[in-house]
Amino acid sequence: MPEIGIGLVGGGYMGKAHAVALSAVGAVFNTPLRPRLEMIAASSPVTAERHRQAYGFHRSTGDWRVLVADPRVEAIVIASPQDTHRAIAEAAFKLGKPVFCEKPLGASLADAEAMTRAADASGAVHMVGFNYVRTPATQFARKLIAGGVIGQVSWFRGEHTEDFLADPALPANWRTRGMANGVLGDLAPHMLNCALALMGPVESLSAMVETVHATRNGKDGPEAVTNDDHTQLMCRFENGAMGHLYFSRIATGRKMGYAYEVHGTAGAIRFDQEDQNALWLYTAEGPEAVRGFRKILAGPAHPDYVEFCQGPGHGTGYQDQIIIEARDFLAAIADGRARWPSFHDGLEVWRIADAAARSASEGRWIKLSGKY
Repeated sequence: MPEIGIGLVGGGYMGKAHAVALSAVGAVFNTPLRPRLEMIAASSPVTAERHRQAYGFHRSTGDWRVLVADPRVEAIVIASPQDTHRAIAEAAFKLGKPVFCEKPLGASLADAEAMTRAADASGAVHMVGFNYVRTPATQFARKLIAGGVIGQVSWFRGEHTEDFLADPALPANWRTRGMANGVLGDLAPHMLNCALALMGPVESLSAMVETVHATRNGKDGPEAVTNDDHTQLMCRFENGAMGHLYFSRIATGRKMGYAYEVHGTAGAIRFDQEDQNALWLYTAEGPEAVRGFRKILAGPAHPDYVEFCQGPGHGTGYQDQIIIEARDFLAAIADGRARWPSFHDGLEVWRIADAAARSASEGRWIKLSGKY
């Protein structure tokens, strides 16, 4: 069975998730192309070697450039901070190597544009890591909407809400510095990608961006927070539907509030990532007295479930989403063509996030396309 040498840049939270996924994907999906954990790069040789031993890579380095240039590294997974994405991806594409990059695609719209140009110029496979949209329940919701089960869609509500910075006494850290690490750069991309997947392109939007806790205690005293705590936007999709999206890191009580609700002329759908193995479906059928949302438990009848578990309702988890991503990346490499979501999809997410920031700053609606 053919192998491909994988180089992983970054060994932290997401680096570990990708290392585990790459180790498991061949067994879970019986992929014809099997990943070989060739090299891992981290911020220092000591850290990289520690990750190598923990995750099972053959070699380690404290310099991502060494990893990218190594001939036994045939594909790159980028799981390092956003401000490193562009340089790593451009170097890999110059050598014609496939790249999987964690969201968001770079630290700015300019980064995303440059990375997408480099990807196209190279002809190499490229993907972006939007893992939550790959749960069996959300994949099924996408099929239901596309198949017209809930009729013509008229409204979409989406949120990505967490509370890891809800307490104003929490100290300043990397998340409170720089717009790329704020809500628009950190949490919003996941739900923006979901909205695009379920609803299609955004035609126009109006946004409000706010920093609620303007200062936090730093090591040398009070430190200004230089990014947003929460953001909301109204939008019009190109299909004519209206939308509202909200993103927050100060939503007290919310731990993984990746949730959406979609209304159509013949039904509606609800989903909440905190209960990721359930999808709620309403269909406008039968007597009014017995109508209502019904809970559909994810099971083998739904996309990418049975490979993990044969029992309905037993459930899949966070790590399984990353394994599905690894399967798609390997399939893309084997086929020689990009899989959704590609760098182009990551760029579209940045276009919306950038437009939201401009809308909030200028106090006006921003038009993204003229198709509607």
